[in-house]
Amino acid sequence: MLREAIEADLRMKAIRPAELQRLNVDTTVQTKAIRFPTDARLYHRMRERLVKAAHAEGLQFKQSYQHVGKRLLMQSSRYAHARQMKRARACIRQLKAQLGRVLRQIDRKTAEPSLKLSRMLETARRIHGQQRHDKNKVYSVHELEVECIAKGKAGKPYEFGNKVSVAVSSWGGWFVDAKSFIENPYDGHTPAEQMKQVDQLIGDQVREVHVDMGYRGHNYAGSAMIHKDKRQRGRTPKALWKRMKRRAAVEPSIGHLKNEHRMERNRLKGVAGDAISAILSAAAMNFQKLLTTRESKLVAKIWAILDRILHLSIFTGFQIALSNA
Repeated sequence: MLREAIEADLRMKAIRPAELQRLNVDTTVQTKAIRFPTDARLYHRMRERLVKAAHAEGLQFKQSYQHVGKRLLMQSSRYAHARQMKRARACIRQLKAQLGRVLRQIDRKTAEPSLKLSRMLETARRIHGQQRHDKNKVYSVHELEVECIAKGKAGKPYEFGNKVSVAVSSWGGWFVDAKSFIENPYDGHTPAEQMKQVDQLIGDQVREVHVDMGYRGHNYAGSAMIHKDKRQRGRTPKALWKRMKRRAAVEPSIGHLKNEHRMERNRLKGVAGDAISAILSAAAMNFQKLLTTRESKLVAKIWAILDRILHLSIFTGFQIALSNA
């Protein structure tokens, strides 16, 4: 889809081939459409899913904690809102204990669980055993691939989703690639895979790639030159320094991609859904820019025709006035 969008832009001469030789590359977070993860909600939701899956296989429980668990979840939220943290933690401990009891009941009653139930049991054990400072934690019962990513923003210290690296033309702001990554890799370890996908989309046209200082120690060893941003110009040539300062133009492009093209709340499931959502968002951005460019050219032509008609009518009226005089 993205390749077709780029080729359509080239055919309609909205993009000049020279614009694809210099790219601005940056990473962002594609947030998943999940609730904000809390221990109480994870314990409660995992217990509900386990009980439902076990009932589907004919298992019966002495106690499923359906009503008690729901009341405890509400109480923990209310205590936390009132800053009564000891009482909130007590409710969370009870929810965790209920999940553990349901786990042990299923283990006792099933010698060989089905594939679906065994995967759910594995997820439940991960949630039941994870601690505050553990790595590879589960943040969503139905989306296990979600990562907690801190980008250093004051308004959003933590975002839950996956990392996406975008490549935008330095002049024109056309999206050339949007690569989705599993887990949370260091920014400097993303250019190699990104540029490989860029070459698949547009061929070996890129000559310069401009990145921020977070890409120090990158792993790219291709033909394109990677220019990392720096605070002072030093001995950098003036023309190159000007192109390096254009790197910041990728930031508003990412903002439009999130706010107007659905990257802010990814609703597609799994790792494949993350990759599809990123590509479709970039393609939609290019199509919108193409339509805007065509509309602006059409409006300019209409204004030129109207201006010609207006000047012609004024000139004709002036000639008639002179002939009558």
